[in-house]
Amino acid sequence: MSKTLYHYIGGRRVEGTSGRFGDVFDPSTGAVSARVPLASAREAAAAVEAAAAAFPAWRDTPPLQRARILFRFKELLDRNLDQLALLVSTEHGKVLSDARGSVVRGLEVVEFACAAPHLLKGSFSENVGREVDSHSMRQPLGVCVGITPFNFPAMVPMWMFPLAIACGNSFVLKISEKVPSTALRLAELLTEAGLPDGVMNVLNGDREAVDALLTHPGVAGVSFVGSTPVAEHVHRIASERGKRVQALGGAKNHMVIMPDADLEQAVDALIGSAYGSAGERCMAISVALAVGDDVADALIQRLRPRVERLRVGPASEADAEMGPLVTREHLERVVSYIDLGVAEGAELVVDGRGLRVESHPNGFFLGGTLFDRVASDMRIYREEIFGPVLAVVRTADFESALKLVNEHEYGNGTAIFTRDGDTARSFASRVQAGMVGINVPIPVPMAYHSFGGWKRSMFGDTHVHGMEGVHFYTRLKTITSRWPTGIRAGADFHMPIMK
Repeated sequence: MSKTLYHYIGGRRVEGTSGRFGDVFDPSTGAVSARVPLASAREAAAAVEAAAAAFPAWRDTPPLQRARILFRFKELLDRNLDQLALLVSTEHGKVLSDARGSVVRGLEVVEFACAAPHLLKGSFSENVGREVDSHSMRQPLGVCVGITPFNFPAMVPMWMFPLAIACGNSFVLKISEKVPSTALRLAELLTEAGLPDGVMNVLNGDREAVDALLTHPGVAGVSFVGSTPVAEHVHRIASERGKRVQALGGAKNHMVIMPDADLEQAVDALIGSAYGSAGERCMAISVALAVGDDVADALIQRLRPRVERLRVGPASEADAEMGPLVTREHLERVVSYIDLGVAEGAELVVDGRGLRVESHPNGFFLGGTLFDRVASDMRIYREEIFGPVLAVVRTADFESALKLVNEHEYGNGTAIFTRDGDTARSFASRVQAGMVGINVPIPVPMAYHSFGGWKRSMFGDTHVHGMEGVHFYTRLKTITSRWPTGIRAGADFHMPIMK
């Protein structure tokens, strides 16, 4: 019998009252593992109210004390790393090593947030005018909301809430109803670390909860990661109501393989970045731009056996390289794209459809899929598939490859494999994408840099974590002061200037 989960509001577990529930699956078996309550607008409001009540005291808590709580939270994350990875793996389906790595990447943002006393330092200028001084400070927004996707149940929430609360905000996290358990456990660990009740709240729900949070007058800032249509919706609705918004959308990440590239290195990179996590990554490489037919032929020759040999199996198997997709619905969506690619005339080199894992016949498994001779007008090239499907596009030269990347509607991440420094430098300078790898397939920045794309991969001006994250979760205030000594009598009616 599956268990029933809960919301986490005001430092305690709260049962759902909406009467609506969603099923949580174990993707490896296809079985329902839990039932999750879907929040109503009233429950969303209760979470915001709990965060608003906790905000004044938390805002006034010295940054050093906030950091000490985050240090204890980090220790608890280290201690519970295996448990958290297992929760991620069980509900999402990614293999344990990948799940563990994703938790560690989230933990790195916690480590960065522990530097809050330094990150929040302002600036001071003496004598900007005669006996006039100016200084600046960064102050929290208030109640912030995070809306996160199914593919990284630990990492993406930890891109948001550690820095938000380090900066003095309170937080409501609306997690994906497909993978709820990890974030609920993170909230409990924060309470164990000493975070005051109400500073961190976790809400399960669907669009009803999302829209209630986006329109609630008590919410000051919204962070979102998900598909581009929903990112546009989040950005529009929240911005129209005066909220600060960062909404990260979809991706179609290209890797350019030049004739001088180390082809074995490029193939290793493509296998890991296209098929790791079953392609359910916003930083997955889904398009390989082979410069020249010779490169393309050699690439396909090396890729085909590697893709065919991918060890696909349940997340619990130690030797599995790729697990199942998150739900049967998503599996069917990805399969429909493979069908479409065949219909569009792309050459299907490796067909992952119909894969059967004998030990887990009801799991949501799909084999690695490889297309060659994909054209830029095909939907399998233009649209985000979010599955283990790699499209090889043949280009004549560097300029035509760069043009394809720059003309695509998405600009999240991209990579180039080459031994030539001039080519690499030109690509990094001219490419229209937010994150660039040079002989690095998945250029996800470390926590002390910032993550975010360009074009229709990002809505809003401020990227995630790093100093951009600090700026998103705070407002800049500048104070100019002069004390009575030496002030002459009389009023000035002109614009103040330095004399």
